[in-house]
Amino acid sequence: MTTPVEDFLAHLAVERRVSAHTLDAYRRDLAALSQWADSHGDDVSSLQSEQLRGFVAAEHRRGLSPKSLQRRLSACRSFYAWLLKQGRIAASPAAGIRGPKAPRKLPQVLDPDEAAALVEVPTDVPLGLRDRALLELFYSSGLRLSELCGLRWRDLALDDGLVTVFGKGARQRSVPIGSHARRALAEWRASNGATADAPVFPGRNGPITPRAVQYRLRQLAQRQGLFKRVHPHLLRHSFASHILESSGDLRGVQELLGHADIATTQIYTHLDYQHLAKVYDAAHPRAKRKS
Repeated sequence: MTTPVEDFLAHLAVERRVSAHTLDAYRRDLAALSQWADSHGDDVSSLQSEQLRGFVAAEHRRGLSPKSLQRRLSACRSFYAWLLKQGRIAASPAAGIRGPKAPRKLPQVLDPDEAAALVEVPTDVPLGLRDRALLELFYSSGLRLSELCGLRWRDLALDDGLVTVFGKGARQRSVPIGSHARRALAEWRASNGATADAPVFPGRNGPITPRAVQYRLRQLAQRQGLFKRVHPHLLRHSFASHILESSGDLRGVQELLGHADIATTQIYTHLDYQHLAKVYDAAHPRAKRKS
């Protein structure tokens, strides 16, 4: 017989179709809960609120950061909410339990000049056309790394300027592609004559891997004279920040990024306020500080 945790993980994988990364995170967090319950002679499905608080306190004493504790609690809430919905428990022991507050770090972004310097890699070198198309698409459309790696040519409508991707939870969305990215993609496809079912960015055995993209981005950033820690999500952050800074349309940015909850998108408003604060400090006569 399968355990409640195994049943829940199967539900996430089959019915909710969460990503492999998300599934692994749930598996690790619930494995920690199961091990703690076993060490106390209990079963995870019969824990009470006080026992769950004890688990959180034990993880805190073990040195887990507030952010990691919040993630553990989030996995527990989802697990017990599912057990409750299935009629396996009468009440969720996670109800009312709050994790410690974690300071929310603002994501780093490239400024527009840095972003332009990064994406404008030379195309007359080996893999130059591919690299240019990859960078332009990343910055143009704000895709997640997994979305970019999984792209097939059939997902791109270059004439219409759209790319269709399946994001977290298998949610489909269509995102505009900018003119520079459309031109770079067209040149890349013309150079290799790829079919509609072929990966847009092939690797050695199928689509390019996330690790290969991460490594290549670091290489290209150094070649282009950028010495920030450049990674795929930095381009997504830069895309969102630059769109919000110019438009002020938070809901539109949420749709473009594929966030299910607008609270996830709201972190970019803090970046925008930082920009406005700098403009204010530089321009307002009563804000300028004496050197």
